[in-house]
Amino acid sequence: MSKKILVVDDEREIVKVVRAYLEEAGFSVVTASDGQEALTVFRHEKPALVILDWMLPKLSGLDVCRTLRKDSDVPIIMLTARVEETDKLIGLELGADDYVAKPFSPRELVARVRAVLRRAEGTEVQAEVLEAGGIRLDTASRAVSVRGEKLELTPTEFDLLALFMQNPGRVFTRMQLLDKIQGYAYEGYERTMDVHIKNLRQKVEESPSKPKRIVTVYGVGYRFEV
Repeated sequence: MSKKILVVDDEREIVKVVRAYLEEAGFSVVTASDGQEALTVFRHEKPALVILDWMLPKLSGLDVCRTLRKDSDVPIIMLTARVEETDKLIGLELGADDYVAKPFSPRELVARVRAVLRRAEGTEVQAEVLEAGGIRLDTASRAVSVRGEKLELTPTEFDLLALFMQNPGRVFTRMQLLDKIQGYAYEGYERTMDVHIKNLRQKVEESPSKPKRIVTVYGVGYRFEV
């Protein structure tokens, strides 16, 4: 059964092109043209992934992302025409898994969709249970708990934590993390990893501003402390 993708954009030509490429790649596609409709379609259709434009009528893409993240870990790829890097990172801070800047290559977008879905399914992770510092992570069920309390992580956050816990003490550069987690490491994307790390710390650290597990190695990257 083909995976269902929700495409949310108020530009008809973009929706038409994205739909055509996704369907050619074997996905089924449902669409919405404004933020309110996106939430309605999401609840009814339960898609495997959402491609979400930033600038939408009625309810912005950021508000849609924020609403979805309250009770869902569905993978989200943001589309943005914003040129400032700080603008692009806002969606990631709200829990999006990736962003694509307009204008974009439809083939690259399809590749991003496949990569994010692979991460969400965990098909490339060997089944194991990892425990350290009160954190318990099950790669088979993709379940995480901290001191017995269940956590809801995005696919990117889960894979980051799994990678760190599988390699305690190892220092990873931002580019290495991008390559291992997202499957690509483009110049200019390093700061996206900082946002994912920040979001992950908010969930697993007792004091996110003074992390003891996912620590910064200044001038290099990050490592997981046991």
